[in-house]
Amino acid sequence: MSLLLLGRWLPAERDHWLHLLQSVMPDEQWLLAPPVNPAEAAEVEVAVVANPEPGSLAGLPKLRLIQSLWAGVDRLLQDLTLPPEVPLARMVDPAMNESMAHTALWAVLSLHRGFFELQAQQGRAEWIAPQQPRASEWRVLVLGLGELGGRVAQSLAAQGYAVSGWSRRPALLTGVHTLHGEAGLAEGLAQADTVVNLLPLTEQTRDFFDASRFEAMKPGASLVNLARGAHVLEVELLAALDGGRLSRAVLDVFRQEPLPVDHPFWRHPRITVLPHCAAQTDPRSAAAVVRANVLALRAGQPLQHLVQRHQGY
Repeated sequence: MSLLLLGRWLPAERDHWLHLLQSVMPDEQWLLAPPVNPAEAAEVEVAVVANPEPGSLAGLPKLRLIQSLWAGVDRLLQDLTLPPEVPLARMVDPAMNESMAHTALWAVLSLHRGFFELQAQQGRAEWIAPQQPRASEWRVLVLGLGELGGRVAQSLAAQGYAVSGWSRRPALLTGVHTLHGEAGLAEGLAQADTVVNLLPLTEQTRDFFDASRFEAMKPGASLVNLARGAHVLEVELLAALDGGRLSRAVLDVFRQEPLPVDHPFWRHPRITVLPHCAAQTDPRSAAAVVRANVLALRAGQPLQHLVQRHQGY
């Protein structure tokens, strides 16, 4: 049996992944393109993928596992040819979780201490020291308490921030005040100085941040979006910033990427743009995650981080 490695990437990126995967699974046979004949297709047992072209995983009769190299699987689930009976696992990379926690801490700390405004003051040669509230006085709401959101919420709480975490269903998280449901969301948004979005992208969360959601936020609050660009209605975010409802937005993800050069986000004085780099999958640790799931599959043991397709994550 063989493993299929497919993705939308440059050859050098694919070769880097292949080298690391072969280093932890030296006895595996790898295919680097969709099978060209039925005999080759019948040999594929596992597909290791990074948002492959739609239709790439159809016609593989012995396929037993689709292992994503990315944390988000929304693009994969849009492929209507994806075999519905084959388990799909998302990537939960411990190194990526740490990177996301670092980025979230940088953003929250910069908002809490006014560092973005200080940077703007430097350009105007202004010497104005800002107020310095305590971390315990700065309320942070983390939306989404999965692997990434939970790690971020606990990391921020460890730095002394007053952290709440929201999920659709009840959750328990050490050191974090957890909220759930619509009532919990309304409570969290009304109180938070900074909202950090780490929700999965589903039909229920698409366009999550619209005018009504911004209106529900605490006046002068800030938004940090580290999840998906489709969570935010961009025109309504601009209106909330320009109208003074929000004070600032830190954005790592966008509806169109790369962000077009003429997009108003680039030049808005209260928007910080990151080029989708808040946390990237680390191929070194991710290769070990792939290996563990392949070994579990062969041994008949439970697979890790399986996607509930009806939920979208």
